[in-house]
Amino acid sequence: MSAPNTALRPDLQLIADWITPGSRVLDLGCGQGELLAWLKTHKQVKGYGVDLEVANIVACVAAGVDAIQGDLETGLADFGDATFDHVILSQTIQAMRHTEEILNEMLRVGREAIVTFPNFGYWQNRLQILKGHMPVSETIPFEWYNTPNIHWCMLGDFENLCAKNGVRVAERVVMDQGRRVHWLPNLLGSLAFYRVTRAPGRAKA
Repeated sequence: MSAPNTALRPDLQLIADWITPGSRVLDLGCGQGELLAWLKTHKQVKGYGVDLEVANIVACVAAGVDAIQGDLETGLADFGDATFDHVILSQTIQAMRHTEEILNEMLRVGREAIVTFPNFGYWQNRLQILKGHMPVSETIPFEWYNTPNIHWCMLGDFENLCAKNGVRVAERVVMDQGRRVHWLPNLLGSLAFYRVTRAPGRAKA
């Protein structure tokens, strides 16, 4: 029997809801493989994970998830064109130095990319900046001096990046504390989710 939706965190459940049963999935920065393990059990996907941390790879293997150690900054050259149906990059793109490259690589190896990131335009982030401090929150848990995040963005910034690279936004969802935000999403939403594909007739930038 399938576990209820609450088996996953709300952000991971939203991603899982977007995944087609029986599809091929690549999870970049997969952590300990929680999402892939759920998808393998409940949607019978053929999933693979990539993560930099050895401890996370060990945890993935223990959970029955196929995963390899790899540095996303070096690209996805180990994967052929159109190898996957869905390629996931969850709350990681803001920590990437080569942002455009990883977005284009995701859409080279996959039919669809799912990208999530903390929305820097969230009202609590703005308020902390007004008070003279860099934001620290549930979705931005680091201090300015030890954060791995180097490329903060808002919804419009990511959508402009997509347009520049011939990428079509198929769907956008914004959440805060596990609930969807429909009104003033760039102000009231702390976490952004995008499903994107290569725009018809557009070659890779």
